[in-house]
Amino acid sequence: MDKNSLTTQQQQHNRMELLDGKKVSEEIKNEIAAEVAKMKENGEKVPHLAAIIVGNDGASLTYVGSKVKSCERVGFESTLIKMPSTTSETELLKKIKELNENDDIDGFIVQLPLPEQN
Repeated sequence: MDKNSLTTQQQQHNRMELLDGKKVSEEIKNEIAAEVAKMKENGEKVPHLAAIIVGNDGASLTYVGSKVKSCERVGFESTLIKMPSTTSETELLKKIKELNENDDIDGFIVQLPLPEQN
C-alpha cells in the first residue's frame, strides 16, 4: 500500500456527514404515520401515549404540548393529564397506578421537574 492511498483511507475514515435533523425527523414521522394509518385500516388499536404534568412550569408545558402535537401528527392517541402543583406524592402515585392499569394506555410519561413538596 502506498503512502497516498493510506492518506486517502484516513481522510475517508475521518470524514463526517452532516445530517439535517429536521428532515430526518420529518422522514421518521412520515414512516410512523404510514404504519399507524395501516393499523387503522386493519382495525387495529393505535398507540396511545399519556403525559402527566404537575404544576405550571412553562418549559414543561411547552415540551409536553409538543409531544401531544407529535402524537397527533403521526396518528397516535394522546391524553394530557394536568394536576395542580399542590398534588401530593400519594395522589400522583394513584394516578400512575390508574394509568398502569388502563389497557387503553400503551405508555406514559411523568414530566419533570415536579414541584417541591412542603
